[in-house]
This record gives sequence, structure tokens and C-alpha cells, in this order.
Amino acid sequence: MTRRRFGLCNRGRLAVALALVLALLAPGCGKVTEGAALVTRVIDGDTIEIEGGYRVRYIGIDAPEKAEPYYWEALQANRDLVEGKKVWLEKDVEDRDRYGRLLRYVWVDNTMVNAELVRLGYAYSYSYPPNLKHQTYLLQMEREAREHKRGLWSGG
Repeated sequence: MTRRRFGLCNRGRLAVALALVLALLAPGCGKVTEGAALVTRVIDGDTIEIEGGYRVRYIGIDAPEKAEPYYWEALQANRDLVEGKKVWLEKDVEDRDRYGRLLRYVWVDNTMVNAELVRLGYAYSYSYPPNLKHQTYLLQMEREAREHKRGLWSGG
């Protein structure tokens, strides 16, 4: 009687377990895109790639593009903060942007990388409704960067 618990034989239980494991490993599912992840590549000032080939776009900020001033500084600051490190990914309302990138707040220890890039003056605070969980904090960091004339706000 114990061998047929829930109406499944050993082979049936194995098939169910295998299906669950495969579902967790599928893109956009399970803990692969939530919680801790290893950063394998920094793409630019507001986008990274994590283990499994997932691209992550930082929520609530906008860093300069390749042809814009401070692009290289933003890229290097992002590298210094996350490259090769384990980070914690925090989701807001939306899971992905229109390009299929994961939308996340990225944390290293107790530092929110999104906010640190803004505080250093290498990114702007930028609202992307409905993902507004930390927007007040990001605006505060931008105000600090402006007041101290850091990076984008240095006037040079």
C-alpha cells in the first residue's frame, strides 16, 4: 500500500519529480531568476548577465549609452560593484522588459547596486511604472549626486 501512495508507482513519482526539476530550470521559472545569482558579465552601466545566460536590466535607473558622456565610467563602476560576484536579485511588479531582460533590483551585501550607481553619478533615477518599489530612495540618491556634483552632475 505504501508503494502506491497517491496512486503513483515509483516510476510515476520519478516522472513527476523530473518534471518539477525541469520546470525549475526553464527560463524565467523558479529560483534561477530570483534570489542569489553569479554575475558572469557586465554589459553596460545598467545591464548585466548572470549564470544561465539571463540578462538583467536594473530597475529604476538609466545609465548613459555607448556614445554618451560617462558611458565608460558607468560601465567600469558597474563592473567594480558586481562582476564575478554573487548578487541578490529582487523583483518588483514586472518580471521582464520588452526585450526579454529580467527587471531587478540588484544587491551586493547590503548595497543596492541600482542606487549606488545613481549615488556615484553614473546613472539617472528613472521611473518605469509600475516598478516603483524603491523609486523614492533612487530619487534621494540622485539628489545627493547632484548636490555633490558627482559624475553626470559634475558639469564637466
